[in-house]
This record gives sequence, structure tokens and C-alpha cells, in this order.
Amino acid sequence: MKVSTKWLKDYIDLDINPEELAEKIERTAVEVDSVSRLDKNLKKIVVGATVEVRKHPESDHLNICQVDVGAAELLQIVCGAPNIAAGKKVIVALPNSRIAGNVKIKKSKMRGEVSEGMICSLQEIGFSESVVPKAYAAGIYLLPDDAKPGEPVYSYLGMDEDIIDLDVTPNRADMLSMRGTAHELAAIYDQKVILKKPALQEDLTDKISNYIQVAADKELSPTYLLRIIKDVQVEESPMWLQRRLWNAGIRPMNNVVDVTNYILLDYGQPLHSFDYQKIAGKGIEVRLAKSGETLQTLDEEERKLLPNDIVIADDNGPIALAGTMGGLNSGISAETQVIALEAAVFNSSAIRKTARKHNLHSEAAMRFERGINRGTVAEALDMAAQLIAELGNGKIVAGVAGTQDSIQPVIINISTKKINDVLGTELQIAEIKDIFERLGFTIEEENGNFTVSVPVRRWDISIPADLIEEVARIYGYDNLPATLPSGELTPGKYTYKQQVIRNTRSILEESGLMQAISYGLTSDKKAQRFMMEDAQSTRLNFPMSSDRTTVRMNLISGLLDDVAYNNARKVSDVMLYEQGRVFYRDKDNDRPREVEHVAAAMTGLYSVQSWHDEKKQIDFYVTKGIVEHLLTVLGVTDVNYRASQEHEEMHPGRTADIFIDNLFIGFVGEVHPSISKEYGIGRTYVFELDLQKIIDFNNELIVYQPVSKYPVITRDVAMAVGKEIANADIVNFIKKQSGKILSNVQLFDVYEGGKISTEQKSLAYELTYSDSSKTLEDDDVTADFEKVMSKLQAKFNVEIR
Repeated sequence: MKVSTKWLKDYIDLDINPEELAEKIERTAVEVDSVSRLDKNLKKIVVGATVEVRKHPESDHLNICQVDVGAAELLQIVCGAPNIAAGKKVIVALPNSRIAGNVKIKKSKMRGEVSEGMICSLQEIGFSESVVPKAYAAGIYLLPDDAKPGEPVYSYLGMDEDIIDLDVTPNRADMLSMRGTAHELAAIYDQKVILKKPALQEDLTDKISNYIQVAADKELSPTYLLRIIKDVQVEESPMWLQRRLWNAGIRPMNNVVDVTNYILLDYGQPLHSFDYQKIAGKGIEVRLAKSGETLQTLDEEERKLLPNDIVIADDNGPIALAGTMGGLNSGISAETQVIALEAAVFNSSAIRKTARKHNLHSEAAMRFERGINRGTVAEALDMAAQLIAELGNGKIVAGVAGTQDSIQPVIINISTKKINDVLGTELQIAEIKDIFERLGFTIEEENGNFTVSVPVRRWDISIPADLIEEVARIYGYDNLPATLPSGELTPGKYTYKQQVIRNTRSILEESGLMQAISYGLTSDKKAQRFMMEDAQSTRLNFPMSSDRTTVRMNLISGLLDDVAYNNARKVSDVMLYEQGRVFYRDKDNDRPREVEHVAAAMTGLYSVQSWHDEKKQIDFYVTKGIVEHLLTVLGVTDVNYRASQEHEEMHPGRTADIFIDNLFIGFVGEVHPSISKEYGIGRTYVFELDLQKIIDFNNELIVYQPVSKYPVITRDVAMAVGKEIANADIVNFIKKQSGKILSNVQLFDVYEGGKISTEQKSLAYELTYSDSSKTLEDDDVTADFEKVMSKLQAKFNVEIR
């Protein structure tokens, strides 16, 4: 929001240095991007009157002009502007002047003719191309006829006004208007605001019911008002209005459109003007767009309307996107004579969605999204109608069409004690009362308790905390007492969850994997692969692209994308892991649950060949070994692996589910060949673990344990077992049935054939016994060993060899 200090003086008596004023605004209200002034560094630029214009004898596009600049003699200036003509007031840069870009203008010759200066366009003296009226975009600017030759042009063009560019935050949308900013400065500097009210003059011989009738859905537009101005002459706006617009960064168009933009800046109320003669029928309806409807907007784009778009429609269909942009077919033109002027309040959520869907982020849409002053909708409409009538020699038809919702001030109760307790101050009742009055709030006070009536123009204030913030702002943040925090200091440390996550990353990196960070958004197809529990997908309403429509429910899909990316660039040995969250949504919930996971994807070689070591290919057992190492260091015991064919994205013969007792925590194995082919990658092994379940299991992380000073005793045993019995079942059974002295069970041989039945296999184990408190005796070890073997024979029908 670009604020002119000269415009502000229409409402509040402030004579403060602009830089000082900007600093005060930044300390108290909103941020300030810049303070600027168009005439800065310009020199010797004056009004000139073209007395004579004739063609240059040596050029087909240059003209030789005799220009009156208030001096005793006329200046001869060569000019190539297509719109130069005699009898016009122009902008002249005198010899030795400075124009935009610190360019110095000197007396020179052009094609043999002397040129004593330069006739300038607005762009050449520092105006942005975006604010130059289209009629003058390719030529020089023509000043009003009453401009006096020889006088500096700065005041005529508003270049002598200081402009403060405010970066208005969404919660202070009241400052997206000159009147709102004036109220804020009045509170800061304890001044009174003087606001002009419209002196409406209606043509009582005509009434609006002869022209238009309005039907508006209250949910879409609680306030929708229309006025009719007839016999209007559409022409260029007066200089004062153009100055105000281009100083605010808006291009002047004509006296009708310029008035609506002026009111937008002044009141913060977006308006829209329709050519009444282009409206079909006498009915205007505010409704949602229907299926298949389209609208060509003022930017000449044909837009396919969506079911949630609010539109203004006549008998033939939509004529405007409500609160965003008007339709081209109903826009104002030079032939327009009757104006239908709209002022409304639209559903802010719907306007925000429409602006984003159609990429139409207009000044009007920005204000409707953040909120507008509902108390001045009708007043802004009346002011605009009166201005259009005055500038266009038109007449205002009596009456207003449409309805307006009633809105009451917000009442908030707060005490002096509460304010002082929160701010740490010792403000007196009179000081707080003075601040509220400066803000324009109506108050009642009794024994230090305030009942505050907040005016409609401050719709950002609704709870006691908002009032406390207002007191702090106006009192001055710099004046608040500074105190150090009190209380017992505690040393910082990681939570158990944080420690597990950090240890997980460290262990996997020590194992040779590199961390990857994938997108949390993916396609719906990829999101539903490699899932570890039944869940509903969560889709975005406004996805960035078709590849990022759904929040992820696994980490492996993202890692496979990374593997494919590396393989496509001739990197064949890839070992990546990712620790992050997946998002599972239950059937009856709108929002998903966030669950911590860890996953890895590996392909190629685990270690390359050297003079000393053979190369090692990544396979199922390498991957499983990394998982076992990770779980062991995390303190997870009683882990078992069960062959699984439940995961359709995984190889049915090289995949295992991972359990803690009977709690499923993840899976490990090879990616199905069809999935690998889809990604364009080779044989790839993956695992994914539900880290949240491991954290909730609340294992103790492995810490330093001293090596026992007492010797260990080992027992070897070979047994013939059925081929259907898994090694993990044997190992887990031995551990559960043995006493505390058993420290480890290790499979060291697998044998089939020979003297072993075709229905069996031979498994050989080494059992290690130790006691950290004493030297073990053979009898104790033998008793434990034989007890376990006996139970093993009964449980699995094994034959001890």
C-alpha cells in the first residue's frame, strides 16, 4: 500500500519528516518497504508551451518545436514524439537538467538542427511504465491547459509528494486504505481524524427500480449494493485524480474506472462499474457458477468457471467474477452512458480460492480475502457515485438496489490488572483509557474494569489479547520494561524420541548409507504402494502438479525415484536412506496421522573390489544385516523375520516381515521386478520400519557395557529339522527357554543332502554362556543346555546329531 503524505494531510494534521514517520509506523503498526519521492535527483524540469511545430527537413519522424518556457526567448527543441503538436503544454528538460537515471541533458544538434533541451515523456522523468496512461505510453505527456510555462512540473504531476510504501500484514487489512492509515496515525500521534462525507445529489425524478433488481445469496454476499448513474460522459480524469492514482501505483484509465480505484485506495472498498446498456435484462444475481459456464475477463482471457466461483450474472449468464475481475463484454468504454456501480462484501474464503485457481490476484481480491470495513460499504458507494456524476456530468438515479447486512461493534471486557500482568507494566487507569480513546474505541470503566466497544473498521480485534496488543503498540514497545526470565534452569537434552531418531540416522550412515530427503507429496499411485497398514489417501485441493497430488504413505517410493535419478546419470551403486513422516488417514477422519518411519533403498555393490578384498554385491542378507544392526543398537530384542508374500510391490520369494514378538514393525526384501522395470532400475533391495512403534516400545538404547572379566563357555549342537522350520523360530525358542547365562546363539552351518532326509535340513548352532558376576561351572551350563535341547525336541521334533 503506497501512502502519500500529502493525501494523508486531507484527514490528519501531521507535519513530520517522512523518514521519521515511516520509522514510527514500522515500530508501531506494520513494516515499511521504502520511502520515496519522484522528484528526487531531478533538476530543471519545467512546464513548456509548444508555440510552433514543424517537420525536420532531414528526418521523416523528427519535429522542430519552438517552446515557451517562461523565458524572454523561445527554446528550439527537436522532438520525435508522435503526439507532439502546437498549442500544447508539455514537460521540458532544460539544458543542463537532470532527468531519470541521473542523465544530464545538454544543448546539442540533431540532424543539423540545434536542440536546446528535451520534451519528455513520463517514463523519462522517472515514472514506471505500469502507471503511465495508455494514451501517452508511446509519446510525451500533455499537461493541463492551465499549467504555467516556466514553472517546475513536480507539483503538477504529484512528484513532490513523499510516498511511504507499507508492507501491510494480513491481520491489519484496515491499513489497506488511506482512511484506515489515517486512523492509525491519529492514534499513534494523538491527533483527530477529519473525514469527508459524501454530499449525494440524486435525481428524484427517476428511481433505480426502473433500471435494475438484485438477488444475492447471503452466504456468498451478505452485502450487495448497486447504484445507477446516467448521462455519463466517459473521458480523461482530472489531473488531481491521476496524480493520486499513479502515486499509488495504479494506471489512470478514465473518469469512471479511476473513481472506483480512487475509492478502493481511500476507503479500502473494492467497487466495480458495469456498462448498464450491456447488461441483459433488469436482473442482477449473485450466485455460484454453473457447470460449463465461461467468462472472458477484462484481461481478454477466456476462463472456464468452476463450481465454487462466485459470479455476477445477468439474464444471459456471468458478467463478472465477483470480487476478482469484471467481464470484458460489460466493461466501461468510451461509448458508455449509463453506469451500474457495484459495492459489496463477498465470502472471503471463496474469493481466495477463485483468485488462486484462476491466478487473478487483483487489488480487489486481496482486500476481499483479508476483509474490508463493512461499516462504510454504502458510504463508499455514495462517494463514488457522486464523484462519477461530477466528473462525467451525469445524474445519480434515486435509490439503491440490493441489501446490506447489519453489523454491530464487538464488545470486549478487560481489566487494568490483566493488561499490566501481561505487559509487565504499571499503567494507570487514565493511561489505558487515553490509549483506547486515541484508537477511537468507545469505553466504559468501573473500578479498573473496561468494557470496550471496538468500531467495525477494526475487524481484526475480537478478544482481550487483541486489546492488550493495542495498548502495547500505542504505549510503545520500547517503553515496555525489560526483565530476565526467572525460574530454575534445566540442562537441555534430547527427548527419548529425538535420541532414537538421531541414533537411527547415525547408525545407517555408519553402515555406509547416505541420507536422502524426498518430497512429502507424490502421485496417488505411488502413495498407496509399500503400505504397512490400511489407510485412506489424503489429496490436495490445489496441487502444484499432477505428480504432487497426494501426501505420501511410504518412504520407499521417494527413494526409488532417487535411485532412478542416480541410475539415469550412470551412478549404479546407490545406498540411500530416509527418515521422515508418512501420513495415514483413517476412514472417518479428514486429517491424517503423522507417523515416523525410516526406510532405505540399495542397489549395485555394497563394497568394491580392492587388492585385499573381494567385491560384495548388495543382496537380501546384506540388507537384512543392516536392519538387524540398526535394531540391535536401538535396543530392540526378540526380533523375528517371517517370509512374506503379502506385499505385491515386493519379490514374493525374497521378502520378510519384521516383528517384535507379534508386533509388526516393517519389512525387508527385494523390490518386485515389475516395479524395478517401471522405474528403470536394476535389482534393488529395500526396507521400511515403523520407527514410531519402535519408539513407543520404549526400548533402552544400548549404552557402554564392560566386557566380562570371567571366561565364557560354548556348546555346539547340530540338529536335523523339517525344511519348513525357520532358523528364527529355533533361535527365539532357545533364547526364551534358556536361563540368564545364555548370551548368544549363532547359526554357523546349514547342510542338506547326504545322510539327511530329503524332508529335512541340518542346522548347526554355537551357544555362548557367560556370567558377569562369577566364573561359570560346566555343570550349570550342561544342565541349561540339556533342558533347552529336550524342550526343542518336543517342540519341533528335531533330531540332535
